[in-house]
Amino acid sequence: EFFVMAFPLFGSDVPYAEPAWYRGQQSTYYTQSHVDFRAKMRKFVNEHLLPNINEWEEACVSKGHEVPAKELARAAVEAGVYAPSAPAELGGTPPEGGFDAFHDLIWVDEIGRCGAGGLIAGLTIWTMALPPVMKFGTEKMKKEIVPQVIRGEKNISLCISEPTAGSDVAGLKSTAVKQGDHFVLNGTKKWITWATHADYFTVACRTGAEGRNGVSLLLVDRHSPGVTVRRMKLQGNWLAGTCHVSFEDVKVPVENVVGKENEGFKAIMMNFNHERFVIAVQALRMARLCIQDAVTFARARKTFGTRLIDHQVIRHKIAEMARLVECSWSQAEQLAYQMKMGVSDVTIGGPMALLKVQASRTVEYCAREASQIIGGSSYTREGKGQQVERIYREVRSYAIPGGSEEIMMDLAMRMAKL
Repeated sequence: EFFVMAFPLFGSDVPYAEPAWYRGQQSTYYTQSHVDFRAKMRKFVNEHLLPNINEWEEACVSKGHEVPAKELARAAVEAGVYAPSAPAELGGTPPEGGFDAFHDLIWVDEIGRCGAGGLIAGLTIWTMALPPVMKFGTEKMKKEIVPQVIRGEKNISLCISEPTAGSDVAGLKSTAVKQGDHFVLNGTKKWITWATHADYFTVACRTGAEGRNGVSLLLVDRHSPGVTVRRMKLQGNWLAGTCHVSFEDVKVPVENVVGKENEGFKAIMMNFNHERFVIAVQALRMARLCIQDAVTFARARKTFGTRLIDHQVIRHKIAEMARLVECSWSQAEQLAYQMKMGVSDVTIGGPMALLKVQASRTVEYCAREASQIIGGSSYTREGKGQQVERIYREVRSYAIPGGSEEIMMDLAMRMAKL
């Protein structure tokens, strides 16, 4: 049955700072369930994230302090927004009537309003590290470990990238050699999000021949002897708890294989579409924050006796920012609809790759133009341009992780069978 609905205005009144359906425009995608979930998400972000972001960022970079991850998880669980996509029987908090791809879109978009990519990555990383365990893991994993993560009691990170293997997953070099009832795991992983807080790692390693057919996934206890976690110093995403994770003769029980031995590549690929969707939606909210801050600044600032916003060159900058964001968001909604309708990962893999490229280039453009509009204030980690300064520092974190722009473009064309 086909519905077209419009809902009351919600959120910022700055033009294009919110999606079209927030601005009262009609849509076939959203229902009252989405409206209620959106309100719950906004309340959580306003109360628990926005008041603390700047303090957490500065404490991290100047004092080495980490985000209070477990406390934050508990607050999100209590608010019903930590794992809304997970089944209630496992500890999830799905909206009444169920969770669909548009709830997912809202979940990522609203978390994105905190304006700090590292924290967004940390709060969403379980959706990349846990699904292979939920789908392919043993019954013991599903009964004991999955609910702990979903309830926010334990954290899990995804260990795929290595110093010499990023987008080329099949080229990874970490090895796990079977010896009796366990594997001996050796190797180094790099760029591992939330690793400072992790209790478990979903680790991609080589258990067989070279290439994709020799890759397995292992569930590794972070506290196992031989596991070393070292914090990395990044350009941005300071709150992501990103680390090198080294495995030196780590004994992993054979029952900790996620799925079948040497068939881990399939499980990894199954999860990539959603990871790219999360990154793209996050990037588009960052772009909207750039529009919001730039317009707010330009309305208040006067140059040569005229409001900055009244200069045609400034209005054209904002128009171009809005154009890119709006068309990218329409693409995200269209792909969310495909996911909601159960279209296969293979079918949407190419378009999802293109969405990620579109979103990463959009946020990079918007960050630059917002910085130009705000001027020197966007070059400081304080004041009116503080948020734009942070977003500008983090633009590469959308263009590279989850598949670099170049890899994504090539993937889309290969899947199109040119």
